[in-house]
Amino acid sequence: MFHILFVDDEDAIREGFAEYAAFLGYEVTQAKDGMEAVALCRARDFDVIVMDVMMPRMDGFTACQEIRREKDIPVLMLSARGEEYDKLHGFRLGIDDYVTKPFSPREVLARLGVLVRRSRPAPEASRNEVYRFGGLVIDVTARTVEIDGARVDMTPKEYDLLFYLVRNRNIALSREKLLSEVWGYDFFGDDSTVNTHVKVLRQRLGEYGARIVTIRGVGYRFE
Repeated sequence: MFHILFVDDEDAIREGFAEYAAFLGYEVTQAKDGMEAVALCRARDFDVIVMDVMMPRMDGFTACQEIRREKDIPVLMLSARGEEYDKLHGFRLGIDDYVTKPFSPREVLARLGVLVRRSRPAPEASRNEVYRFGGLVIDVTARTVEIDGARVDMTPKEYDLLFYLVRNRNIALSREKLLSEVWGYDFFGDDSTVNTHVKVLRQRLGEYGARIVTIRGVGYRFE
């Protein structure tokens, strides 16, 4: 089990989730706004954060930026709004996942489990795994991406998605397959999760973003 920081200005939502998670054995700390969440993260460590977007005093996006200045903790965002713009903005800030209200506590916990597992260090690789495509260098072992010698900063989920696409280059991958293999679940996710991450990933890669080709009616392929 792991320690969750749950941040929401609605008491009923906070307490309802905390009660359900605690019943299943998770440790939950609650915060009612972004400022309280930032203060808690400065004082102690958490395995993962669930953060509402719209809150008084400090919104969730700002709070995540402040927390990320000091600690690299996986973040799942909650919002009553499901517009693509909000998701894109969140992913650019480094948010790892996004759930629209109303939500299922069971779904959120399943997603959190994936985020925590993927954030923990993997066993040391026996050999370097590096891919080069012109000026694009993808070092899976070191979890780095460079374009013409300049480091490209990405979120953990963007690295995972790119590495999976590159390892399966020239193969058409369905959105369902990407959800299952990259996010670790095939029931809770939807196509918009993959589509939004691919859009942001293409922007990160600049001219090399065109190597991620959309396969109409199927998904994506890295060429």
